[in-house]
Formats: sequence, C-alpha cells, structure tokens
Amino acid sequence: MSLRAAAHFLSTFVILSIYGVQICPFLESLSPIQLGAPIAAALTAAWLLRQPLHARFVDHAPSADRSRSAFALDWGLFAGAGLGLTVFNAALHGFPLGSGLKLSLGLIGLGFFAAVDLSLERERRLMDRFRRTGEQMALTKHHLPVSTKLGLFTAVTVVLTLAVLFLVMNKDLDWLTHPDQRLAIDQARRAILIEFLFVALVMLGHLLNATVSYTRNLQRFFENQNGVLAAATGGRLDGRVPVSSNDDFGVMAQYTNQMIASLGERTALLQRTQDVTILSLASLAETRDNETGAHILRTQRYVRALAMQLRDHPRFCAELDDEAIELIYKSAPLHDVGKVGIPDAILLKPGKLTDEEWAVMRTHPQLGASALRTAEDELGTSSFLRHAREIALTHHEKWDGSGYPAGLAGEAIPISGRLMAVADVYDALITKRVYKPAWPHERAAQTVRDGAGSHFDPAVVAAFIAAEGEFRSIAQQFSDAQYETADQAQEALA
Repeated sequence: MSLRAAAHFLSTFVILSIYGVQICPFLESLSPIQLGAPIAAALTAAWLLRQPLHARFVDHAPSADRSRSAFALDWGLFAGAGLGLTVFNAALHGFPLGSGLKLSLGLIGLGFFAAVDLSLERERRLMDRFRRTGEQMALTKHHLPVSTKLGLFTAVTVVLTLAVLFLVMNKDLDWLTHPDQRLAIDQARRAILIEFLFVALVMLGHLLNATVSYTRNLQRFFENQNGVLAAATGGRLDGRVPVSSNDDFGVMAQYTNQMIASLGERTALLQRTQDVTILSLASLAETRDNETGAHILRTQRYVRALAMQLRDHPRFCAELDDEAIELIYKSAPLHDVGKVGIPDAILLKPGKLTDEEWAVMRTHPQLGASALRTAEDELGTSSFLRHAREIALTHHEKWDGSGYPAGLAGEAIPISGRLMAVADVYDALITKRVYKPAWPHERAAQTVRDGAGSHFDPAVVAAFIAAEGEFRSIAQQFSDAQYETADQAQEALA
C-alpha cells in the first residue's frame, strides 16, 4: 500500500478535525473525542477497503483506464466516508442534514485532491514500469484531452474553495450576530482571519502538492520523449517512448513511436539498398575477373578481423569505431571494382603480363575510385561510398611509398586501404592462380610479416599476427571449393 495514500488519509483526519468546528456550530459543540473518533473510524474503514477495491477494480482494468479508475475509486471512498459521518451524527446526536453535508463537503474536497495526487502517482509508476519493460498502453479512441483535465481540475478547485469559504463565512456571521456573542470586534476579526488563513493554507498546500506531482509526471514524459528523440537523431532507432497516459501526451508518445518505427523501416530499406548496391558492383567485377567469387567473401572478413584487433589501438580508435568497421567491412568487396574497365585481353590473360599490359592493369584502382567518386558526389561525402572509394584507390599502395597508383606512403594511406592491402595480398598468396599454385598459410603469413615497414603498416601486420587463427578459419570456411562462382558468392553476401 502506498505511503503517499497513508499520508493523505492521516492529513485528512487532522485537517477535518480542525475544519469541522470552523464551519458547523453543531460539530463545535462536540468534545474532541466525540468529534475525532467518528472521523477516524470513517477514514480507517475507507483505508481498509481501499486495497481490496483497487485490486479488484483498478489493477485488473485495462492500462488506459487505471488512472481514471483509481481517481474515481479514491474520491468515492472519501465521499463515502463523509456520507457515513453524516448518517452517524444525525442518528447519534440528532444533527440536522445541513450539518452533516458540511462535513461531507470537507471530505469530498480533501478527497478530490488526494485522488488527483494518487492518480498521478499511479500514472508515474506505470510510466516507470513501461520504460523498464517496453510495454505500451493501448489508448482508447476517445481519450480525455489534457486541456479538459486541467479545466476540470481548475473548475472543481474553484467550486470547492468557494463552497468552503461560504460555509466559514456563514458560520462566522451567525456567530457574530448571536445574542450571546460578546467578543470585541478585534477579537472577532482575528478569529475570522485565522479561519480564512487555515482554509487558504490547506487549499494552497493541496494545490502545490498536485502541481508538483503533475510536474514530476511531465518531467518524466519529456525526459523519455527527448531521450528517444535524441537517440533517433544520433541514428539509434530502437528506442520507444512509454505510452503511459490516455491523453494528449499518450497520443504524442504513440505518434513518436510510429515515426521512429517508420524511420527504422526506411533506414533498414536504405541499408539494404546500400548493401545490394555494393553487392551488385562487386559481383559485376568478379564476373569479369579470373578470380573466384570466394575472394570477396574472404577479404572482407580478413579486413574486419584486422579492424577489430586495432579498434582499441591509440592510433586507430578514433577511426575504427563500430560504425566505421561495419562500413569498411561492407565496402571491402568493391576493392577491385575498377577491373571492369580493364580489357578482357589483359584481365583474362592466362600468362604473365607484359610491361605495357601491366601498366594498363595498374590503372584499375583509379578507374574504380573515379566511378565510386561519381556515385559519392551524388550521395554526399558522408556516404558509405567514401570507404569503398578509399579502398579501391589505395589497396595497392605500400607503406614505403613504392605502391600505386599515387605512390602514397605511411599515414597518407587511409586505414581502410592499409587493412585491405594485407587482406588482399594474403588471400592472393593462399589462392591458386593460373600463374602460380596456392601457398600454405605459414609461407603466406611469413611474407606478410616480412612486409612490415615496407609493404604494410607495421601496426596492421601486428594485428594480422594476433588474428592469424581467425585468418585460417576464414580461409577454410570460405574456400574456393565452396564458392566457385560469383553467383554463389552473391548468395553468401546477401
């Protein structure tokens, strides 16, 4: 049972015991025990009934109706306690109906503010639970707008305040005009002001409490809403705003979730289009090359294995975050896309190339980069094609500057190109070609190690040494025997 509910019942007992004698001369005639005992009994009965009634009528209600049901039930319990007191005082003391209704009005007023606050607390707990579990409230078609809620709250508050002040004024007027009243004017003025101050403080306290409670709910909602929107702005589209109130804020949360889900679907479609674009271009290059389709599968996995080894390296951690590694992995199959521009007589020649033919072959990095640059200019420089272009252009560059096509050296070579250089050379060495047999892993690995500082970035070679076991597994899993054609490789990439 909520401690907040207990505090409301206890404060109601204290306030009502003081309030009763301020508005009703009949209640004023009772002793403190005669006044307080029935109030305590009525509130205790309401308190004891609250938990089983909530369990039956609120906890099992649809989530969209729980806050409203809790409000109605709590307010009804306070009103019922007031009706019970009216009947009790009329039966035991013979008080007129008007006297009992004054006491009932006090319980109805205090119960209204208690019910509002407890309903907001339930809504807050529901919001926290939905945020933890990912559940969502099923909104009803005809929800109560927030503006209507605030209007009703304001109207009821004003009516209750005026009614209580009227009762206090009416009792004071009767008191001042009574023949036996002999108080001095100053004493009467002071007594009346104290009564009005008491009522004002009680009403102000409940108003402030309701305002703070509602503000806490708003703060939670906006924290959830802004947190999910901030995550979506950063590209994380898996967040959802808890739909926890059957009003405008619930509708706003629902539309936000629908928008983010739609963005997720569109992003997934765009990602799929990107992957298919890479796949189509890579497959086109492979259909014209005399290498097997498995080459693109192995090299992209080699590249990812190297990148994962370097992601925590001080020199590379800024460049090799999760997103960059994924983009490099997906772009790696395009490293030889420029070969589509090489004549068949050279590209498919079974023997050793002449110097003139080799010069033509060495243009494929620039051909591929130029084609990808055209596409990149259309999509923007932040697109995934930037990595593909860098890989296509620089995977034949060497650490010492003796590579091609631009003779770049050291850090001037993009990290994606340095990763692909190791992956491409290693795979070429362990793969059978028309001009050479396949080398065993040990011989190919030694060649890569020997190339540290000349052909390859020493840090990338160190990553290769650390990932040699993974390289072996990749080579076995994606052997040429399993993927003999580009079509088979395309299916694996997809």
